[in-house]
Amino acid sequence: MCAVVIQGLRYDTGQPARVTIEDGLVRLVTGRVSDPIALGRLPWLGPGLLDLQVNGFGGQEFASKSLTVEKVSFIAEKLAEFGVTRFLPTLTTQPPEVFEHALSVLAKARESDRWLGKAIPGFHLEGPFISPEEGARGAHPREFCRLPDWDLFCRWQDVAQGNIRIITLAPELPGSVEFIEKATVAGVIVGIGHTAASASEIYAAVQAGARLSTHLGNGCQAVLHRHHNPIWPQLAEDRLWASFIADGHHLPPPVLKSMIRAKGLQRSILISDLSGQAGQPPGIYRSPFCDVEVLEDGRLVVPGQREYLAGASAPLLRGVAVARAYVGLEWHEAFAMASKHPAQLLGLSEDWLREGEPPNILLFEVDEPTEENPVPGIRVQEVIFGEKRFQLRQPASQTSSPS
Repeated sequence: MCAVVIQGLRYDTGQPARVTIEDGLVRLVTGRVSDPIALGRLPWLGPGLLDLQVNGFGGQEFASKSLTVEKVSFIAEKLAEFGVTRFLPTLTTQPPEVFEHALSVLAKARESDRWLGKAIPGFHLEGPFISPEEGARGAHPREFCRLPDWDLFCRWQDVAQGNIRIITLAPELPGSVEFIEKATVAGVIVGIGHTAASASEIYAAVQAGARLSTHLGNGCQAVLHRHHNPIWPQLAEDRLWASFIADGHHLPPPVLKSMIRAKGLQRSILISDLSGQAGQPPGIYRSPFCDVEVLEDGRLVVPGQREYLAGASAPLLRGVAVARAYVGLEWHEAFAMASKHPAQLLGLSEDWLREGEPPNILLFEVDEPTEENPVPGIRVQEVIFGEKRFQLRQPASQTSSPS
């Protein structure tokens, strides 16, 4: 393989970097660029993103009997074009036979392609052990919600070849504490989500080993008691990480800002919750999971109204920009919540530009925010992950500073 040389400005320091990549490894990183005069035209260099919650894309849900290895590969490549180099395919609530088919296909996909095996470090089950209550279950079909079943989960884990890394459940369900204890011993991360749990039930779940609040602020009742609800105890619990959908739709900017400040940057993670209907033009789409309407502004809702969301349509990079704009973060802080922090939760490598390690590099440009649009635009030029390289855009004449 021929050596690849890229140049850019580091997103975290603003300093120039010249990177040589050969045989899928970073061979040399230097601060000397070949043309110092071109510094103002260089793209920014940052880490590829890691998304813990991707339900599908382009009309294909992962939790589907129609899933194939080829469709998994297609979704992975589309995500890479959006700057997401690693992700957890997420299965939403469906009958057991759908789970088994999807997990089998996902396991085959990881085996069939070395790059896919690295791009997909595991799977996330968002259900079916969630609250059947209206609001708390979100858009998950009620008829397939069920109580925690450890034997059933073990059967799925066997089909998945041990690749289930996260399971989201409602801790108020009977048997949940015992399930969480067993999952924790087995090395599976338990997330609390789609729940109407009390503070004591959340505390018991954390004591049993739960480590994550899944898309906190969503997957709960629309009307909550001002003091006694599932959100406050999860924000207050220092042993829980929290993931947030920062697409600008799921959490209003003041809510997102308040929640991240309460949880703390070091325990906050950005996710996309990307729907299988993401990337589709406006219209109504039918699926076994739920019917979805794609609105003209890109929001995904239950058909016939405009407020009840049914998944997300914006890739994770949008969440980074939204967090930057509305939470008042530096770029390196916003990127960390979509790369470094999820890697820490999963126990994965955070290296993205270390000599001797595989590259995990995103080259991008930033458009200045305006009064009309306070969220800066992030345009991907190129993505390099291991031996895979995606070239997307020609360099622009000038970029704004992410520092």
